[in-house]
Amino acid sequence: MLTGRQAHLAEGDARAVRIDRGYGPFGAAADEGAEAQAALAALVPADGELWIVEGAPPPLPPATREVKRAVLAQMVAEGPPPPPRADEPVIVALGEADAAEMRALAEHAQPGPWGPKTHLYGPFFGVRENGRLLAMAGQRMLMPGMAEVSGVATWADCRGRGLARALIGHVMRAMVARGETPFLHSYADNAGAIALYESLGFRHRRQIHPLVVARSTD
Repeated sequence: MLTGRQAHLAEGDARAVRIDRGYGPFGAAADEGAEAQAALAALVPADGELWIVEGAPPPLPPATREVKRAVLAQMVAEGPPPPPRADEPVIVALGEADAAEMRALAEHAQPGPWGPKTHLYGPFFGVRENGRLLAMAGQRMLMPGMAEVSGVATWADCRGRGLARALIGHVMRAMVARGETPFLHSYADNAGAIALYESLGFRHRRQIHPLVVARSTD
């Protein structure tokens, strides 16, 4: 992501990079060598966290402490995206004017790390009712020929209405129209979310391992 289509969002150098802090907390080292790991540790903010996501459990960078480890399911869409249903809600594009509502929804639903610029990753879409933003979905990582569905969030009192399904399908169709294959991530133990994604055509690719770190207080 940060050495390709979204390299303009990167902080760091060839040894280690992290995304612009306004967009989120993700970072990566070039390898597990001492020089790259030290460079990655230097990108951990003094008053925050860095998320490292690898195919195998990553090592703890020097002078940092472990905050959290988890396991994610990485899923890739197979075949064409689902067509819209006749009873789907009206879906609207979201932009800068919607940023405060999007952040409030993300803080409520916790779809993943959300920063003051996360809504700028790319197209986000939402469903409104009587002026209220009920649900949203958009994109995050852009890889060669692929785009990540992300930021899927619905207010608790609006769940069970098929809003997430409709929005994910809409995002998928927009990605495919651009010639991109959709992919996404879910916590591996979130059976409900995984079942929804499978019903939309996503298939399990592999497990990946996030490590959340902060600076050591020692």
